[in-house]
Amino acid sequence: MMIEALKQLVAIPSVTGAPAEPGMPYGKNVHDTLEKALELCGELGFRTKKVGEFLGYAEIGQGEELMGILAHLDVVPPGNGWDHDPFGGEIADGKIYGRGVVDDKGPAVAAMYAMKEVLDAGKPLNKRVRLIFGCQEEEGDWDDMEYYKAHEEIPSFGFTPDADFPATYGEKGILVVVVSMDAMASGFWEITGGKAANMVADHAKAVLSDGTILEEHGKSAHGSMPEEGENAITKLMEQAAEKDCPFANFYMDKIGWSLDGSKFGVDLCDEASGGLTFSVGKIDMEDGKVVMKVDIRCPVTYGPEDILQPMRTAAAKQGLTVDMEMWKKPVYMDAHGPVIEKLMEAYREVTGDDTPAAVMGGGTYARAMDNVVAFGPVFPGRECTEHKPNECIHLEDLEKAKNIYKLAIEKLACEGA
Repeated sequence: MMIEALKQLVAIPSVTGAPAEPGMPYGKNVHDTLEKALELCGELGFRTKKVGEFLGYAEIGQGEELMGILAHLDVVPPGNGWDHDPFGGEIADGKIYGRGVVDDKGPAVAAMYAMKEVLDAGKPLNKRVRLIFGCQEEEGDWDDMEYYKAHEEIPSFGFTPDADFPATYGEKGILVVVVSMDAMASGFWEITGGKAANMVADHAKAVLSDGTILEEHGKSAHGSMPEEGENAITKLMEQAAEKDCPFANFYMDKIGWSLDGSKFGVDLCDEASGGLTFSVGKIDMEDGKVVMKVDIRCPVTYGPEDILQPMRTAAAKQGLTVDMEMWKKPVYMDAHGPVIEKLMEAYREVTGDDTPAAVMGGGTYARAMDNVVAFGPVFPGRECTEHKPNECIHLEDLEKAKNIYKLAIEKLACEGA
């Protein structure tokens, strides 16, 4: 039943960033996915509620205190290079394939069925457990979560199943910067590449001012792990620089194949969270300018100005501008706090693995509310396929994640917890 439920959600292409429609602020497909998720939860016997038109939740248990599980139903674009239908939910080699099976529809369904098993076991809950279905995690300002916080009860604690196992007690800051240059001075007549700022670009195409046509293909990956991809924009810039294209010359001088910002002088690092990552995700012509978006994951002890100032200084010397499009502050919690300790207990009891909690570069709804920890679903040693072609999760891993979430709910929300 869990896999069939997941297939139903994957089948709806709820790609983030769709135009708003009346009563559907994130587009029809995201709206329909939310309706389907709430329908599935209602069939399992949960109390459900749609919060405006922005998001919804399903709840079990009773008591004054509220535990939250924050998932999201929007997905990044599928991109190119798939061997399976990205919205087909195909099963092959013990895995289910589709955009969202890891990020984040699969974990949402695992949490859903974990809650169902807690109910079926008849264990008394002294807290309410609320599975919150966000709809704008992948792109934008998270106004779904802002709407929720303005109109609904905020959980005292919880987790978001949108990262890796075991628990994640810290997340680097997320900075998206826009690097721009006047098109007439850039050396490009046309250029386009990438699908989203937080994805490594898998395709880029351009026409140089001398009429030369360039096209490159790469390999998509999550923007927080650019080393797992192959950036088509960088490949194209390497070719364009050989034609003495001004923008490409700047690109290769200040970015090139470096993934830590070192060529720009922003290779920051701290003991708590490690080094900065620097990933070019998207480039286009807009309003007479070449406009490039860069996804930067910033160590937890640094802020946006530590990065913006050196970048602006370097860019200005070559006639480019650098602007901040988005900043999401880092999360850094006590690695031995009570919520993390209980989550780690659940993980270790199911898996027997003693891998410690960690800090990551990815960004999750853990930033949206206090005392929320990123927790699964990707197990140590498994390839992370989110934001990549052929996104997939092992069926045994999804089952194991459900069992971990069930035990975590029991440890955190049942009587005696």
